[in-house]
Amino acid sequence: AAPAAAAPAEAAKAEPVKEGHSVHGEVFNEGPRQAAWLMPGMGAVRFPATSVSEEARLFVQQGVAQLHGYWYFESERSFRQAAMLDPDCAIAYWGMAMSNRGNPGRAKGFIAEGMKRREKASRREKLLIEAFDRLINAKADNDGERESRANRYVSDLEDLLLEFPDDIETKTILCEFFWAGRREGLKMPSQLAVDAMIQEVLDVEPLHPVHHFRIHLWDGRKPEKALQSSALGGLASPGIAHMWHMPGHIYSRLRRYHDAVWQQEASARVDHAQMMRDRVLPDQIHNFAHNNEWCIRNMIAIGRAFDAEALAGNMLSLPQHPKYNDINRIGSFRYGRERLLEVLEAFERWDRIAALQSNVSYADSGNTEEDLKRDRATGAALAALGRTVEAAAIRAKLQASLDGEKQKQSEAVAEAEKKAREAKSDDKAIEKARKDAEQKFAGNLRRLEKAIQEIDGRGALAAGDAAKALELLTAAEIPVEQLALLQQKAGKTEDAIKKIADRVNSKNGEVLPLAAQTEILFAAGRRDEAKASFEKLRKLSSTIDLAVPPMARLAPIAAEFGFPADWRLPAENPGDLGVRPELDALGPFRWSPSAASEWTLPGVDEMPRALSDYRGRPVVVVFYLGYGCLHCAEQLKAIAKDYQSFREAGLEVIAISTDKQVNLKRALENLEGGFPFPLAADPELGVFRKYRCYDDFEKVPLHGTFLVDAKGRVRWQDISFEPFMNTQFLVKESKRLLSFEPETAPAVTVPITVLPAVTSAGR
Repeated sequence: AAPAAAAPAEAAKAEPVKEGHSVHGEVFNEGPRQAAWLMPGMGAVRFPATSVSEEARLFVQQGVAQLHGYWYFESERSFRQAAMLDPDCAIAYWGMAMSNRGNPGRAKGFIAEGMKRREKASRREKLLIEAFDRLINAKADNDGERESRANRYVSDLEDLLLEFPDDIETKTILCEFFWAGRREGLKMPSQLAVDAMIQEVLDVEPLHPVHHFRIHLWDGRKPEKALQSSALGGLASPGIAHMWHMPGHIYSRLRRYHDAVWQQEASARVDHAQMMRDRVLPDQIHNFAHNNEWCIRNMIAIGRAFDAEALAGNMLSLPQHPKYNDINRIGSFRYGRERLLEVLEAFERWDRIAALQSNVSYADSGNTEEDLKRDRATGAALAALGRTVEAAAIRAKLQASLDGEKQKQSEAVAEAEKKAREAKSDDKAIEKARKDAEQKFAGNLRRLEKAIQEIDGRGALAAGDAAKALELLTAAEIPVEQLALLQQKAGKTEDAIKKIADRVNSKNGEVLPLAAQTEILFAAGRRDEAKASFEKLRKLSSTIDLAVPPMARLAPIAAEFGFPADWRLPAENPGDLGVRPELDALGPFRWSPSAASEWTLPGVDEMPRALSDYRGRPVVVVFYLGYGCLHCAEQLKAIAKDYQSFREAGLEVIAISTDKQVNLKRALENLEGGFPFPLAADPELGVFRKYRCYDDFEKVPLHGTFLVDAKGRVRWQDISFEPFMNTQFLVKESKRLLSFEPETAPAVTVPITVLPAVTSAGR
């Protein structure tokens, strides 16, 4: 087959293409470079595509469905597959551009290829290509220009629909843009008018993915109007995780947290299944980390303490990568650290927080704010447990940081005043300069002060001084439920009753406020009110974990009221959920690493090298593109230079080349003294393909670096048009990942078929 996205011959001849780079230009370097496949459950879309290949038309249709579900990584892959099958399929390049609307540089490159081929497309396709070309290439340097280009795009799509009124996919694209275009300054004409257009699509195709955009449309204003789409959204595209996620927005808005968690758990399971099956790094998937962290928050709301902890822990266990997921960006690792602390604090599991001191994922990260959250939580937990010496050590560390910040602040204020006076500023300007300099430190000072107050307050409470604890913990702003309980302990019963009543009203549908209210009212002797509060709690109790302290304290109260020891009640079906599949049919609850493919290859010394040689020992496997690849040589030299660090971390290293076995010696000659690790030859690229270090569209090998643990599981990977050069990161992350045993989940070897099976109100 012809290569995907064939670029003009003169561009390819301009200069030699680096190994691993696309022959079609820079925009094709990034993104998926492995073959797409026709996935089940993508959704019922109707998108005729002009192509000589029937299979290409199917991939275009799949790509459009994935666009509707915001599954951009896979939609680009589907459109690339279509272009590989038919390089002149103009609409495939439009699809690649649409998949990168948030990445204008790549989008412009892709749509340029579509524009070159638009005369070979249908009239409708040509209008779509030209409309997006005008949108992405229009000036957008200020609000006026952005609003103008958004309005022009709407006008272009409306002109298309006037000519092709039955085109439900363009109607869907327009409905999405009416919502998403607001960030461009687009004025939505009328939510009811957009909703009516969505209904036009659904009148033709009742299970169309446009349900997704009805949810977005009403999420912030009238969520009840999207309840039907919430029931049908996942079923419209059951193979796309985001389509299960979005109904969780509506149920969360309506305080139906059990139903929200069901949706978010369904989304997580679909994502986990696809990532494990297709060996994609978790945080390469749009919205994955956000879905899981929100699921954890909603699990807290319904009392699923242990599952929330497990999911947060799983997020922490996912491989970090400097491009996708580390402490300095919003991804699984940072979310995991934050949410695990949040879960454990909410359910007063101080022993579990204290144990995190030995968790390598909570080691110093270099992110001051995130490390402070850890220190505050662990210091407070140790103080609550009465481990005063350990708590005092953390407090002293925080006090030193606070003193240092105050000194820096004082110096900065003095320097700002000095400069202002040298500039002969008036008194008002001098005072402003002082305040501006002071304000730069205010946030961190406030966070440090509150951390110290919480440690002191928890310590005072453990020592029996409730009054002092109340003063300190009020200033520290601990969870309201815990503060109200402390007010009562300090003798301020009426204040406690009022505070917890306000909390119950503001957090309707959540179990922790009701549990605290029940406890406070019962202790105050207001038994009837306590029982009424407990009855409300029982209606929400189907998933509560009874062993956590806030619930365990209710056991004697339950007995007093004649409730059974397990006082939970089954969830009631609200009657508007429709048909839901079994969650286990969607995929595993948590992500786990996949088994590395076995291989045996010849080495430099003509002795065979095999992955099985390393069983029982972790090994870094590097795929490089031959002795002639200068970037590869730099990577191998970097690993050789840091090889002692790899060995000290318990890591073996082997490098697999595209060279024939007889040419491996040339690589050794590139480094004086040779390489301290073995080389192996894979000239037929069979192992490269097994590990997906291969561009299926252009039929060329790619750079790859993998960490395979002692049990033969891939714990970390990087596949790219460039070799992974950050050896220090690789060693550090390998040590972290190998310090714990990962989750285990059933192997996902076949596509998951989603069959509606049960009607349920959720767990």
